[in-house]
Amino acid sequence: AKLSTGLLYDRIFVRHWDTWSDHTRNHLFALKLGDDGRAAGDPVPLTNGFDGDVPAKPFGGDDDFVITPDSKRVTFSVRTAGKSEPWSTNFDNWSVPIDGSAAPMNHTASNKAWDGAPTYAPDMSMVAWRAMKRPTFEADRFGVMVRKVGGAETSSHEIDPKWDRSADQIAFSGDGKSLYVEAVDTQTVRLFQMDVATGAVKPLTTGGHIGGFDLAHTSSGDVLTFTKDSMASPPEVFVMRPGSAPVQLTHVADRTLAGVTPAAYESFTFTGWNNEKVHGWIVKPTGWTPGKKFPTVMLIHGGPQGSWEDSWSSRWNPQVWAGWGYGVVMVDFHGSTGYGQAFTDAISNHWGDRPLEDLKKGWAAAQAKAGWIDASKACAAGASYGGFMTYWIAGNWNTPWKCLIDHDGVFDSRMMAYATEELWFDEWEHGGTTQWKNPAVFEKFNPVNHVAAWTKPMLVIHSDKDYRIPVEQGIGAFTALQRKGVESEFLRFPDENHWVLKPQNSLQWHDTVEAWLKKHIG
Repeated sequence: AKLSTGLLYDRIFVRHWDTWSDHTRNHLFALKLGDDGRAAGDPVPLTNGFDGDVPAKPFGGDDDFVITPDSKRVTFSVRTAGKSEPWSTNFDNWSVPIDGSAAPMNHTASNKAWDGAPTYAPDMSMVAWRAMKRPTFEADRFGVMVRKVGGAETSSHEIDPKWDRSADQIAFSGDGKSLYVEAVDTQTVRLFQMDVATGAVKPLTTGGHIGGFDLAHTSSGDVLTFTKDSMASPPEVFVMRPGSAPVQLTHVADRTLAGVTPAAYESFTFTGWNNEKVHGWIVKPTGWTPGKKFPTVMLIHGGPQGSWEDSWSSRWNPQVWAGWGYGVVMVDFHGSTGYGQAFTDAISNHWGDRPLEDLKKGWAAAQAKAGWIDASKACAAGASYGGFMTYWIAGNWNTPWKCLIDHDGVFDSRMMAYATEELWFDEWEHGGTTQWKNPAVFEKFNPVNHVAAWTKPMLVIHSDKDYRIPVEQGIGAFTALQRKGVESEFLRFPDENHWVLKPQNSLQWHDTVEAWLKKHIG
C-alpha cells in the first residue's frame, strides 16, 4: 500500500476557490429512464476526453448544460484550456448526441471570450446563449446571442447590442418570440422580457432582487415563478401569470421576522469621479430618532465588479449592523455593476484612485443628506476588494475613521498576483499584464507600501481555505499592525473559504465585529 501523501502537479490550478486539485474533472453523463422512472441501462459518458469541467468549477450548475426539446442532443458549456486554464475565460458551447454516438461539436469556436448558458426555443428553431466579447475579462458584459438550430456559426448574432446591461439567467418564451432575462439594473436585480427580433427590452419587475426564476409554458401562456428579496425582507417565492402582476406565494418572513421592524433605508446619488453620477444607500439605525446623532459604518463591497443591491443576505447584511444601533452608508463606486459597462470598466487598473474618490465624495454626500450621522464615531469595513480598499484606506485616507474592519482583503498586490488561483482576474485588473512583465503596475496601488501610515485600530478576519485571497494576506496585515503597535485583533477560521458559511462561525463573526464596533465607536 502507498504510504506517502504527496501529490505531484505539472500544471495549475493546484487549488481552486477552496479545494486542492485531485487530478479529477467533472464529467457529463446521460441516463435513460424507463416508463417507471427507473434507470434503463448504464450512464452514457458525453464528455470523455475533455480537459475541462462540466459543470465548471467552482460555481457551475445546471445552466451549464441543457437537453434539447426533442431529447436528442445535449448542449453544454466548457472551458478546454489545458495548462492555460487559470488565465483563460474561453468557455464554448458544445453539443453531442444524447446517446453518445458521435463526438461533441464546438458551436462557438470563433469567440475566444466566454460563451455559456445555452437554451433552446420550444420548437427547436433557435438556440440562445450569453456571450462576452473580451477574453480574460470575467466582468465583461454578457450579451444575448441567437442562431438558427443547425445554422453556421457565422450566422450567430447579438440581439441586444444597444441594451447596456449584462444578461444573467435567460429562457425562451413559449412562442419563441422573446426571452426572459435576469440582470442587475441600478441597485436592483430585475426580470426583463427581450424581443428576439428587435432586442427591445421591457422590465417585468420593479425594485428588490430577483434571486432566480423558473418558467412553465402553459396553454394560457408563460408562467414565471421566481424568488424576490430586498434589504427589508428575506427571499419569498412569487408567481407571475399571463397578464397579471406578481403574486407572493410564500410568507416565511412573516413568521421568522414577526415583531421585527426593518431599518429604514433610502437610495441617494452624488457626483463622483469624472463628474459622473454615483449611487449609494443610507440605512437608519434601529432606534433612530430625530435630532440625535448615531455612530455610523461605511461598508465597502467586493468584486470589485459588484453592487450593493436592494437585497437580503446572511453575510454583510446592513440590517444587522443597523440592528446593533449603527447607521450604514454603502456606495456603488466606479466599477460597480448595473450602471452600464463603461461604469464597470472604470475600476480596472484603477483600484486605488477612482473608487477612493467616489468613497470620499459619497461619505461627504451621505453626511449632508443624513444629519444624524456622527462622523466623529465612524468605522469603515469591507471584504475581498472591499478588504483591499480597507487596507488602502488605512494608509491613504484614515482620518475619518475610529476603527477599521478587514475581511479577506488583498494586503500585498505583488504576492497576490502569484498566490491567487484565477490569474485572469488579477492580470486583467492590472492592465492585462503579469507581475514580472510590469511590476510597477502592481505596486501603484499596493497597500503593503503604505503600512507606515497605518494608525487606526483594525480587526482583521481571514480563513485558511480562502484560495482566492490566501490567508497569508491577512496574517501579513495583522503582523504589520502588531509590529507597529497598532491596536488590532485577528479572527481566523480554519474551515471557511472566501465566505463564512457555517452558521456558528457566522455568529462568531458577527459577535466579534459587533464587539469591535462597540469598543471603538460606542
